[in-house]
Amino acid sequence: MEDALGSAVGPHFSGLRLDSRRLSLSPSSSPSRSASGNGTLVAAPGLAFPKAEDGTRKPFVIGVCGGTASGKTTVCDAIIQQLHDHRVALVNQDSFYHGLTEEQSEHVQDYNFDHPDAFDTDRLLECMGKLTSGQSVNIPIYDFKNHRRCSENFRKVNESDVIILEGILVFHDQRVRDLMYMKIFVDADADTRLARRVRRDTVERGRDVTSVLEQYVRFVKPAFDAFVLPSKKYADVIIPRGGDNLVAIDLIVQHINTKLGQHNLCKAYPNVFVVHTTFQIRGMHTLIRDKNITTPDFVFYSDRLIRLVVEHGLGHLPFTEKQVVTPTGSLYMGVDFCKKLCGVSIIRSGESMENALRACCKGIKIGKILFHRIGDNGQQLIYHKLPVDIAERHVLLLDPVLGTGNSANQAIELLMSKGVPEDRIIFLTLVSAPEGIHCVCKRFPHLKIVTSEIDSGLNDEYRAIPGLGEYGDRYFGTD
Repeated sequence: MEDALGSAVGPHFSGLRLDSRRLSLSPSSSPSRSASGNGTLVAAPGLAFPKAEDGTRKPFVIGVCGGTASGKTTVCDAIIQQLHDHRVALVNQDSFYHGLTEEQSEHVQDYNFDHPDAFDTDRLLECMGKLTSGQSVNIPIYDFKNHRRCSENFRKVNESDVIILEGILVFHDQRVRDLMYMKIFVDADADTRLARRVRRDTVERGRDVTSVLEQYVRFVKPAFDAFVLPSKKYADVIIPRGGDNLVAIDLIVQHINTKLGQHNLCKAYPNVFVVHTTFQIRGMHTLIRDKNITTPDFVFYSDRLIRLVVEHGLGHLPFTEKQVVTPTGSLYMGVDFCKKLCGVSIIRSGESMENALRACCKGIKIGKILFHRIGDNGQQLIYHKLPVDIAERHVLLLDPVLGTGNSANQAIELLMSKGVPEDRIIFLTLVSAPEGIHCVCKRFPHLKIVTSEIDSGLNDEYRAIPGLGEYGDRYFGTD
């Protein structure tokens, strides 16, 4: 049996490309095995972050399969612990066992709990369907001593960024597999799994050793050979040694973080950069998007977010190497900031970003551009005042909301007419609508856009949704 499981001693990534910036899985048409005979990883084509029909993100579903007591729960716990900046839900296939009838309970020793028919797969699919559509669900709780579901108790699972579905047969049914964007098979030595099974069932489930061993020989091992082991071929990642394989878990978490942090528009436009999200950033967005927030609080949390966007934008400026002597007399090889720099705010919302820019760049020059909106798409330039040497500078263009992109495009055209090269313009914004990103990037593919979040789209009034409302009025207290 162990020969069939493979003699893997480390994580295996077929078609995996690892460089200094990101971890990505490239499509692989068929499984491959290394020359050393180690185990296999099949890279699923296009492990991109899923999107719903309305353009919003769906949860990233991960399937974790493996033999009984192989370490699946340990692997899941390790992944959840490292994904601390994201909402992660764990769904156990064991929760969806069919309850036994009175007759089956009388002969429980003859019931095969490791067969696919022992699970209520339709109920599992129903719960997963609700979770992947952003709804909360009540997961049943199974009583392993009485072999029945607890009729009154449920475990509530809320909307999540990542859903981990764990169980011995989660790869068996294609309908369940089709929900997954990453499939992990946890591999472990058969003797190790048996020892863990005996310890678990005797301590946690109140069974005696003899009945555990009899069940293992009659049902568990044959079911593993017939159903679990054949499903290994569907895995994208195979983890030998289970939860003890920290290297494999770290690589998996890196890949998941890459998928969670990278919006699809960032893949389409490499000049679009979204500030890495954390619960702190999401919490601040929650506050400033709340229509009932007070003006002082709106200004306070907006300023915090703007500062993050500005700092991120400054990181895209060119630097020169610089060597200094530290107070200890040691040499330190660092970098020197870009000297030729200015900001340009689009009046009046863009003026809310000026203080953060001044706090980051001492004595920076800031120009201003004012447009008057004509209808839904037209813009008329009313006023502009820019540094006389702006053509020699890198420009940080400031506007907290990128909606249709029309104002941004006209501002960029004005800057370029003054001699500013396109690739020296960095557009800084708090919230961006996909329509605005398309509009700007298609026309100006060489400038950079830095934003803290990308919204779902524009409404009939050409406002970003969910959006921030009339940002300038809210910030300056004139709403």
